[in-house]
Amino acid sequence: VPSLRQPHTQNRHNRHNNNNTKPTTTTTKNATMRKRLAQFRKLGRTPEHKWAMLRNMVTSLIKYERIVTTVPKAKELRHLADKMVGYAKKNSIHKKQLAMRIIREKPVCEKLFNVLGPRYEDRDGGYCRVMKLSRPRKGDNAPMAVIEYVDRPGEIRAARVPQKRKERYFNNLSEVMRNAGIKPVDNSQKQA
Repeated sequence: VPSLRQPHTQNRHNRHNNNNTKPTTTTTKNATMRKRLAQFRKLGRTPEHKWAMLRNMVTSLIKYERIVTTVPKAKELRHLADKMVGYAKKNSIHKKQLAMRIIREKPVCEKLFNVLGPRYEDRDGGYCRVMKLSRPRKGDNAPMAVIEYVDRPGEIRAARVPQKRKERYFNNLSEVMRNAGIKPVDNSQKQA
């Protein structure tokens, strides 16, 4: 089947050099779509500055468990903070070494592995919450957000109970009530 597209006689490399008389054709086999190349936000900084800033922010987030920052920074920080909690849940020497590469302070790393790791043992993901604030920053009108860990004392909004925790506590509820001497309620017999 002849191609409907006419081949180019010259490409951009041999435009000025007419010694090459072979026609070149464009193929779609090598042309791929450039999706998901920028997987992270650039945040208007060099990569070194951005990673230094994110390391400082994740250290502060673990230390205080709630910080106020701009919305793009908070959304970018959420991925790194969730990864740190994933390291803490596995609680091995290698994961501690990986966490210490990112976290700036040793006591904060100890808090991560001793407090946050056990707290999220039954949660599969979504350890952080980003909530947008109603007022932007005063100087440059940047949209602001609060990023915090869920399931902590003093959180702004209560998180949903994880499915694993529901199964662990509510499956043996009738057995616990029987041992305590509480009779189960039968819903089929209604009092008139």
